Amino acid sequence: MKFETNNTQVTLIQKKSQLFIKIAVCLILLGFTYRFYFPTPVIVVRDDDRKSRSSMQPETADETLPDHFPGNNTGIYEGSTECDIFTGEWVRDLTGPWYTNRTCSGIQQHQNCMMNGRPDTDYIYWRWSPFECKLPAFDPKMFLHFMRNKSMAFIGDSISRNQVQSLFCILSQVEEPVEVYHDEEYRSKRWVFESNNFTLSVIWSPFLTKAKIFEDNDGHSSGAVQLHLDELDPVWVDEFSNFNYIMIGGGKWFLKAAIYYENNTIIGCHNCNKANISEVSFYHAYRKAIRTVLNFIKKSDHELFAFLRTTTPDHFENGEWNTGGYCNRTVPFKNGEINMGDIDMLMRDIELEEYENAKEGMYGPVLRLFDTTRLSLLRPDGHPGPYRVFHPFDGNDGNVKVQNDCLHWCLPGPIDSWNDLIMNLLLRG
Repeated sequence: MKFETNNTQVTLIQKKSQLFIKIAVCLILLGFTYRFYFPTPVIVVRDDDRKSRSSMQPETADETLPDHFPGNNTGIYEGSTECDIFTGEWVRDLTGPWYTNRTCSGIQQHQNCMMNGRPDTDYIYWRWSPFECKLPAFDPKMFLHFMRNKSMAFIGDSISRNQVQSLFCILSQVEEPVEVYHDEEYRSKRWVFESNNFTLSVIWSPFLTKAKIFEDNDGHSSGAVQLHLDELDPVWVDEFSNFNYIMIGGGKWFLKAAIYYENNTIIGCHNCNKANISEVSFYHAYRKAIRTVLNFIKKSDHELFAFLRTTTPDHFENGEWNTGGYCNRTVPFKNGEINMGDIDMLMRDIELEEYENAKEGMYGPVLRLFDTTRLSLLRPDGHPGPYRVFHPFDGNDGNVKVQNDCLHWCLPGPIDSWNDLIMNLLLRG
């Protein structure tokens, strides 16, 4: 009897275990069924107020914000294998810019389109979107944290100044910088963001190499530029060792009439109209100047992160800046709607070729390509046009012809998206 009782108890236990397993399996299947038909909702948080976001405390992201320079065995970066951030399209962004002409004191008058009376504002509601990945919006507090105890300089022409003003305006929404230097003509400036001891500079050097320029502030020349292709401009070279990051860029100034020197000897000229000097193409001079700059960086033992910005196309139609050309479009181009001009294509090819050559054997400084040419080509709507001056049509009958600026960018405007690209490249190394 005792054996039979134990056997019965074992049978009951087995039946209970089987029942428990069946119930558990049913619950699991029920859970999967519920998740299939009723998935967890995705909550999308939209930031409609840039000011409220800029007032947030910075997130702790030390793991993504190294205090040292990234390793650079090749000295080159050609975009991520996962995504080319310079290939994409402009998409609507109703959140608008970080700043306006009222909230930023650093906008040069020629780029202050709102103050100068531009009637439309649609051009500020677009952002650059790469095709194969998401480009995070620029975060000024994170950027300042990344740049703690560092310095960054934008070296080059007026596009470089345009770009640094954009960065200045965004950063000034979270901290007003202190100006600590400017040159006599206010073309070169330096500011300090004291909370993070970050120094931001713009250095006027339109040819990057040594040049003697005979031109007023309105672009009217009284003589050909005397340009040394093999000697760098000391205005930035003398300060080179003080910078942790630099953005260098040139382009359109090389189209100007110039006499070219190498080893302090005239080798030719471009449009100088001198019978005793042979004509030399401007693209030869541009290639030589870019090569001189990149070779200097390549051979330097200074710990540096350098960007080479490609040429910026203009959007003059029916003439040039001094022959009645204008730019009155109000929406971006779509891909395929416009082709790059021959001169811009030639200059960009030179930049890419010299960039590729510079990477060979570079093991010290970090060099990155900042290829904004194509994305800039798609924004004919973002220029000051006639609104480079204060209310150009006031008191006129509407038929008056005024000089247009179809090269530089309104602030705020398309160039603000370049900061998203800068931050992406810095954080990814």
